[in-house]
Amino acid sequence: MSEKFTTARISIGGEKFEILVKPDPALRYRQGEKLGITQILGIEEVYGDASKGTRVSSEKLQKSFGTQDLLQIAERIIKEGELQLTTDQRRRLVEDKKKQIIAFISRNSIDPRSGAPHPPLRIEQALGQIRVTIDPFKSVEEQSKIVIEQLRKLLPIKIESMRIAVKIGPEYAAKAYNIVKNFGNVSKEEWRKDGSWSGVLEMPAGLYGPFIDKIGKATRGTVQAQPLT
Repeated sequence: MSEKFTTARISIGGEKFEILVKPDPALRYRQGEKLGITQILGIEEVYGDASKGTRVSSEKLQKSFGTQDLLQIAERIIKEGELQLTTDQRRRLVEDKKKQIIAFISRNSIDPRSGAPHPPLRIEQALGQIRVTIDPFKSVEEQSKIVIEQLRKLLPIKIESMRIAVKIGPEYAAKAYNIVKNFGNVSKEEWRKDGSWSGVLEMPAGLYGPFIDKIGKATRGTVQAQPLT
């Protein structure tokens, strides 16, 4: 398919739905930029197979999406579905994600022989010697774990980590719990009868600042977080 348009697709109940979108606006929308759906759509049509031009019936759209409104359907497909990237988009996103991963590992790792951090250039050079696939849409933290395991074949590397005792009141516990899990491993936890939560979180030391900022906003500053020695 020409890179004038790319495909966004989603599967619901075993049925496949595809739309044609403008590559750059669609990607910017997925990355959080506020754009109107009409600015993103290449052709105002929903397909079962866009490459064959097979259109989806109104009845099937209603059954799968609960609506026949094209803009609502397209919004869901772009937000929740798979977005096909152009070759140039994928290259740029992978390179950017790779730089973020290298920076993260450099900030949070040391050479256990010297106790000094591994410089980004050393990590980048070692990364060039191993086979690892960078996913432009997966988080830096998630992929760093995989990359570090591969890097250990070439570099002595140790991740500096810290343990934090966290207490969240009942008003925000359910919402903030996912934030806690996304930042590290919960080694001990307790849900109390009043709905509050407490636990011990282990995370890379370099994430402490971002964690406090995000969990603080989610709980309106009511969270209690104390590093453990």
